[in-house]
Amino acid sequence: MIGLTLASPWISGTLPIYSSSTSSSSTTTSLSSSSFEAANFSKPQLCPPSTSSSSSYNRRVICRSQLANDLKFLLHDALDSSGVDTTHARAAREGFCSQIKRLSDIERHTSISINRGVDLGKTALYIAAEDDSLVSHSSVPLPVDAFIDRLDDLCMDYCSHYSASFRSSPDIFLECLERYLYVNKGFRRTNVRSQAEPRALYLHSVLTHRSGSAPMLSLIYSEILKMLRLCGLLNFDVEIFFPHDLYSLPRGYHKQRSKESDQPHILTSQSLLLEILRNLKDAFWPFQLDHTSSLFLRAARAANCTDRSNNVEESGFELASAKAAQHRLERGVWTSVRFGDMRRALSACERLVLLESDLKELRDYGVLLYHCGFFEESLQYFKLYKDKKNSSIPEPSSDTFSHLEEDAVEKLIVRLNLILMEEGWTRPSYNKSFLGNNSEPW
Repeated sequence: MIGLTLASPWISGTLPIYSSSTSSSSTTTSLSSSSFEAANFSKPQLCPPSTSSSSSYNRRVICRSQLANDLKFLLHDALDSSGVDTTHARAAREGFCSQIKRLSDIERHTSISINRGVDLGKTALYIAAEDDSLVSHSSVPLPVDAFIDRLDDLCMDYCSHYSASFRSSPDIFLECLERYLYVNKGFRRTNVRSQAEPRALYLHSVLTHRSGSAPMLSLIYSEILKMLRLCGLLNFDVEIFFPHDLYSLPRGYHKQRSKESDQPHILTSQSLLLEILRNLKDAFWPFQLDHTSSLFLRAARAANCTDRSNNVEESGFELASAKAAQHRLERGVWTSVRFGDMRRALSACERLVLLESDLKELRDYGVLLYHCGFFEESLQYFKLYKDKKNSSIPEPSSDTFSHLEEDAVEKLIVRLNLILMEEGWTRPSYNKSFLGNNSEPW
């Protein structure tokens, strides 16, 4: 196991919010997001970039609990320590946070077709911009505004070719819009579960190559509807039917004709962002063996195999795969998304924690930190997960892996305590970090 030395994060009694504290001078501005109220949070306080360093900023949450402090995210600081410039990645993360701060309780459960608070298109592009910076090490940021213009151009182009549809019935209008998207413009759906086309997971790539995941196509569909509504050209309520199979395309329907059975297929602002980030997390998770189990169990199993403990019942193939995964991470090799990418997996986990939608994201982030060699921070995230889970109202779960996952958490906590108790334990050197000194082969 390898890792980078960082200052230990503060022990926290609250869900962690992005923090990269490298500047001593900053000014504080308030965020007005009522979404934190449901989790007993007061308004977050943002510390924007210092005037002396554009890449230095703080992002903290002030909790009503007097015992609560902050927890830090480690990815950007770790890359900085490896000599990787994260200026553009940090700016993109700032943009992402500036959008999700608008997710009030109502906004989280508002359909993407009628969303007005958070700019979902811009949020998706900030996600893409951060990951692009992480893997390309480009000296220029992804042009977010240029791709926003592409979304606007799609809407204007539709108006110029299908202006007669605005005087037609809702059914004919939606038929024209889908013909425009899926026939004239050639947008098609890619099955991202094959994990063969990472381009399908990022909005800028989908706009360029016109091949994307169901959430991305749903987002583009909704952005066109939003522009038409803002222009006063849409005079009826539309919902987007989000397909849960592997091949169907997102389609619109007249909201007044919706049925109760349509509810599971309606994307809200929160569920869309979760779909986008979980697709990225799944695609770039470093442990791709055994797709019948959860991501967390794959990583926990790899930890057991790597440490050669409790692996009596493990097959030789599983042991070899775990060793290969560790070897890839140590060397910084990711020539295929089938082998994962720890940087993008970590960034997806950090953003999922920021959304505060599921306590399990704390646990999943913790297990990645374990594999990175950040043992102290990993233990703190596991403890935070356990504390939050124990203090929350238990919900009935049909997840067949739930018991196995909780058992794995307990074992990892025990192991981490033993590691940290070991006399003379020190962190590995910076020079062996798999997070830096590598770029994509293309």
